[in-house]
Amino acid sequence: SHLIFTIKVTSTDGQNPLSGKLVLCDLGGSERLKKSEATGEHLKEAIEINRSLTALGDVIEAVAERKRQVPYRNHKLTQLLQDSLGGTSKTLMFVNCSPARCNLHETAMSLNYALRAKRVVNAVPSRKVWAAR
Repeated sequence: SHLIFTIKVTSTDGQNPLSGKLVLCDLGGSERLKKSEATGEHLKEAIEINRSLTALGDVIEAVAERKRQVPYRNHKLTQLLQDSLGGTSKTLMFVNCSPARCNLHETAMSLNYALRAKRVVNAVPSRKVWAAR
């Protein structure tokens, strides 16, 4: 399953309110259903994780290609991460890879997914922050 942790920070300096948001998202890994031999509830969860990762990949692709229509509404995960994936946000992705030969396919897929995310370039405007003296 996925975990999303959001921290909102607001600061007021007289008349100039500043706000920011930090979103930490731990994505569940995709599963090859034949390899995991999942059944029952575990199978349903694995299918939903794979579906959410596919939707996120579609959003990443659309943002990277600067398409007019980005499919944020295709999944709850992409709706929650919408303001973290485009616009003026700064987005980082960390990928965990296994060195084991038996996980070569999963590692390659994870790295390809990260390459797609790397193509996302957001226009983060520079903001002047005045220091108090």
